[in-house]
Amino acid sequence: MNATRTSFKKPFGNSDQIMEFKNVYEDARRAEAYAKLEFPGTYYLAYRDLPEIISKHVKGRKAIDFGCGTGRSTRFMQKLGFDTIGVDIAEDMIKKARQIDPKGEYLLIKDVAFSQFEKGAYDLILSAFTFDNIPTEEKKIRLFEKLGGLLKGEGCIVNLVSSPEIYVNEWASFSTKDFPENKDAKCGDKVKIIVTAIDDKRPVEDVVWPDEDYRETYKKAGLKLIETYKPLAREDEPFEWVNETKISPWVIYVLRKS
Repeated sequence: MNATRTSFKKPFGNSDQIMEFKNVYEDARRAEAYAKLEFPGTYYLAYRDLPEIISKHVKGRKAIDFGCGTGRSTRFMQKLGFDTIGVDIAEDMIKKARQIDPKGEYLLIKDVAFSQFEKGAYDLILSAFTFDNIPTEEKKIRLFEKLGGLLKGEGCIVNLVSSPEIYVNEWASFSTKDFPENKDAKCGDKVKIIVTAIDDKRPVEDVVWPDEDYRETYKKAGLKLIETYKPLAREDEPFEWVNETKISPWVIYVLRKS
């Protein structure tokens, strides 16, 4: 799931600077490319530990995949035994998800509209890469508050995001060498990255959000951070790693309502 096109003020730094951010995933060509993407290279690390993490923290089987894209993570959760609804605001992505998995449930929603979901009913909400594309602290807080309201008492949000380091290094599945300006990016700044694991090599625009700022965002949204994971690659894994064995490209946060 990705932010709609909007103008916004950066939450930190020069408060007068206005930035443009658009939903780069509301694009049929990109949806077609992402529909073919499974778990290659660096992406493998994002999902490798999720079964164990989810098994440790989640008891029930009712789930939402928030920002499902073309349904990769929704199908992943289905295979783990979860009754999962995939939701996204990008129509092209939802169309591809339904084509790939016609028996699955995929809902197109508008921005932060969750009225069709029962409050306090879900054991797990997975958000994989979604918050990389959501600008401003205000919008992040509002979304986390609404997602928290959908959880059962002991339900969890598993928020998988890109680490700031992903935007300044090279990886098995990503490249940032063409964007040296990323090195100067602060919290809330727009950065660019190329996904080399798909045919569409147009840059993706994300928003940098460091660990300390996520922690503050969670507090303001009424969420309690239970555990943090930063997966590293192993040399015996069947991929040609670049920096993945020494720098974690991802951060996985497990959250509950305070």
